[in-house]
Amino acid sequence: MEQKTTLVECPRDALQGYSKWVPTEKKIAYYQSLLKVGFSILDCGSFVSPKAVPQMADTAEVINRLDCSHSPTQLLTIVANVRGAEEAVKFDKISYIGYPLSISENFQMRNTGKTIQESIPIVKEIIRLAKQDNKQVVVYLSMGFGNPYGDPWSPEIIVERVHDLEAMGIQTVSLSDTVGSAQSKDIYSLFTTLKQKFPLFEFGAHFHTHPHHWREKMNAAYRAGCRRFDGTIMGRGGCPMAADHLVGNMPSEKIISFLAAQNNPTNLDLLAFESAYNQALTIFD
Repeated sequence: MEQKTTLVECPRDALQGYSKWVPTEKKIAYYQSLLKVGFSILDCGSFVSPKAVPQMADTAEVINRLDCSHSPTQLLTIVANVRGAEEAVKFDKISYIGYPLSISENFQMRNTGKTIQESIPIVKEIIRLAKQDNKQVVVYLSMGFGNPYGDPWSPEIIVERVHDLEAMGIQTVSLSDTVGSAQSKDIYSLFTTLKQKFPLFEFGAHFHTHPHHWREKMNAAYRAGCRRFDGTIMGRGGCPMAADHLVGNMPSEKIISFLAAQNNPTNLDLLAFESAYNQALTIFD
């Protein structure tokens, strides 16, 4: 029996680095269109400093005004510290809290202002807060396939980090190809290893990719048993530190077409997806 596939649409990642302010009303209308598609999860905002990510300053208002009553889609928000988690758990509509824990010391400092060692107690406190309010924590292992800084990386380091997260009670880990440099052989090898060592975990793929390389990355992860994929319509967003400006998120439309070719039913409303795609065209230049 084919394992259920979890599809995570990430308008937060598409918007957070977008320099042109998108009005709150327009965000809400776009998110409502995405809720009609039937994605498993909508990564819809982040509770972080508005100075650091101005585009997410209205996350609370957006979530408050979203009508989720007729959608099977669950909401996820990203936090970078305990204060953000304290805000996120106040919202009944939010089911998942995501935290970026990097394999790279340099990137952890750039992203959250904390070292990896300083971040571990933060993760533990976020887990405690989430448990109190019946929410799940998803840890994103940033720079999960290597980094441009020369920081240590190996499959053994990834396995050790997942062991630590398992001891904390984490059950979902998404590996992030933050700068889009992952090679298909490494993707296949790493997901295969992790699935064997942690059979009860849900491992996800948050790929950033050049448009020419999306298929090989999807194929490698899928063949290795990964069934959780993050994407954005048109592949918008991505990491500003990527060397190639064409590196963005994995395009959701490519994920959908790939899964269809594998005869893996997504149960998405494709007409609603087309409508959401057309809305995205009005937001992004």
